[in-house]
Amino acid sequence: MTTTHQQPIGSPFSADATAEDVLAGVDLSGRTAVVTGGSSGLGLATTRALTAAGADVIVPARRPDAARAVLAGTGARVVPMDLADPASVRAAARLVREATERLDLLLAVAGVMATPERRVGPGWEGQFATNHLGHFLLACELYPLLAAAPDGARVVVNSSAGHALTGIRRHDPHFRTGYDKWLAYGQSKTANALFAVHLDALGRADGVRAFALHPGKIITGLQRELTRQEQVDRGWVDAAGRVVGAGFRTPSQGAATGLWAATSPLLDGRGGLYLEDCEVARVRGPDTPMDDGGVRPYAVDPEGAARLWELSLAATGAAPVAG
Repeated sequence: MTTTHQQPIGSPFSADATAEDVLAGVDLSGRTAVVTGGSSGLGLATTRALTAAGADVIVPARRPDAARAVLAGTGARVVPMDLADPASVRAAARLVREATERLDLLLAVAGVMATPERRVGPGWEGQFATNHLGHFLLACELYPLLAAAPDGARVVVNSSAGHALTGIRRHDPHFRTGYDKWLAYGQSKTANALFAVHLDALGRADGVRAFALHPGKIITGLQRELTRQEQVDRGWVDAAGRVVGAGFRTPSQGAATGLWAATSPLLDGRGGLYLEDCEVARVRGPDTPMDDGGVRPYAVDPEGAARLWELSLAATGAAPVAG
């Protein structure tokens, strides 16, 4: 297990940085980006910041008409896509390939959290399917465009501190022996981190580098599956729904680390890293409280990442990525 590169590198930004701070003075004219979840919450803040910096942004969306209404005036383009449906992911990737010959940035921001038990596709657990397998398939389908980016491409995957809840349940990744919504969420977030580790290993020869990140605590649509009382019990909001928990960020602050991952020259020549607070995170042991930050060793383990990659290839039937 190699985690020696998981050390801070002297970023000028902090947990308080906003999307606007990170992209101040950055010109992304001529760059093309795909942002999943790009019409709400952190994804919307990401899309707005990228288009304001001159990027051509494509947003795959499960409800394309609603996404177009939200994104009106930004210049972003929308294609239909349901991450939980492999056929829909492949169709969206075809539309992206028709729209551009190269892709500089792929930001996997969309996700679900702590959902009731749902089976999708061939009986996949819904959070693992949506948060990981859908993004895995999309990245594989778009890989030739990423490899065609003349100055290299970056793939940025939103994980979460929730990865600390569990590693990959190799014995039962789809919770066929009993469902726990929080463990299912945690596994999907560990999968996000491991996906970036192995994609980076495969893609670096083609100039494709990948990063995973924890965006911080933000109240967005991600909490939509939780009742108000559940959020009150966790100390996130009060009875009226007002955010009262310590350490919560705005969507713009939540988007900052992903945008730093996508654009910072400090990350040139690096990849396969887990980031937080616009910085490379430290590795933390199992006894560290989840909210204290850092990344668990199993979430950046190259061997675990390779095993997950093979499982994901078998599940989705994706074309192997050259590496």
